[in-house]
Amino acid sequence: MVFESLGALKDFLGMRTCSGWRRFLFFLPLVFFLPYLLSVLELHENSIVEDLPKKNRLKFDHLVLGPAAGQGLPNRLQCQGVKALNKTHTHASSVGDSISFVTVFTIYNTSHDIHDDGRASNMVTVGNASYSKTERSMAILDVFINFIQVTMLLSDVIILTDPSSDFAMRRNGVTVYPIQGEYLREKLMLQRIRSYITFLDRRLEEHSQGQRKINHYIFTDSDIAVVDDLGHIFNNYPNFHLALTFRNNKDQPLNSGFIAVRGTPDGILRAKIFLQEVLRVYSSQYMNASRMLGDQLALFWVVKSKPSFDARKFSKAQAFLEEIGGASVLFLPCATYNWTPPEGAGQFHGMPLDVKVVHFKGSRKRLMLESWNFYSSSSNISDMLCLILKSGRTKYDF
Repeated sequence: MVFESLGALKDFLGMRTCSGWRRFLFFLPLVFFLPYLLSVLELHENSIVEDLPKKNRLKFDHLVLGPAAGQGLPNRLQCQGVKALNKTHTHASSVGDSISFVTVFTIYNTSHDIHDDGRASNMVTVGNASYSKTERSMAILDVFINFIQVTMLLSDVIILTDPSSDFAMRRNGVTVYPIQGEYLREKLMLQRIRSYITFLDRRLEEHSQGQRKINHYIFTDSDIAVVDDLGHIFNNYPNFHLALTFRNNKDQPLNSGFIAVRGTPDGILRAKIFLQEVLRVYSSQYMNASRMLGDQLALFWVVKSKPSFDARKFSKAQAFLEEIGGASVLFLPCATYNWTPPEGAGQFHGMPLDVKVVHFKGSRKRLMLESWNFYSSSSNISDMLCLILKSGRTKYDF
């Protein structure tokens, strides 16, 4: 039998122990174990429910901290509260070829965000600011840019967007780059690959017209925080054309939220051809997942189409190179270059000290804004990572 509360156990014992000698003998051992059972149940009832939110609870509209995973493990961030006891590894700012971050962003019809009386609906508050649904997306994009401008001062941001949208961004080091296409919500991931291909094609045109400057590109989701310099990727791995991030996941080992492309004419061309093959597979086999996951499934299909490819390499968080479809593809571990807080279940071994990118997937967009607010007041990346580590299992309201 399982007793869900202290009261249930007391009621059960009160009803059952007074009816018959046989039942008395059956329950006699409980006399010795009763103090232990009561203390466990009392501890359970008095625990703070916000420390470890359950799946069936409402999503939180405020910052919630739990225990920091990975404590005592080597090469993992160690925290005391939100104070880092060891520091994450850092690289000096890149010197040499330029690096641009490229993301796809658009704004959808916002009429449903307004009540009949003109008041904004679905408002949420983070810190001292309140946001409508559209303003949340803009705030996340702002924070995405903020982190890049802190950790990679010499890099710029290029935003690929729908020419017909009302989107505008006026910030130093940021370029809005319209590309025609279908930016419908249900086809956004498909359009993202098309936009990447068009963008790379235009870069090839510039090189054919005599451009000599090398500019590398990192294509990312906008819900990431770059927490360390990434220029070393292009210096330490000089032979790749494009880089993908992988995780130990049998069905979806590749994440499309981070794709690096070497900015040489050959690198751009081979990356473009590779993505064109991904687009072909996506359009022919995974249109039923055109809103989400289809791009990741298509990426994996193209990679494993190489007969000699060994998918067991995905089980170790170590970078490796493979020739696939004429392109030299660098596979980088998500644990470092696309670290995502766990979804609450399964093993969780904390945050590696060499983490470079944190990806606030799913219901963790609030945590991204909270993390930036924390960093703005502390100017300490390692302490901020402790905040993320302690809050990463929490599901938020957006």
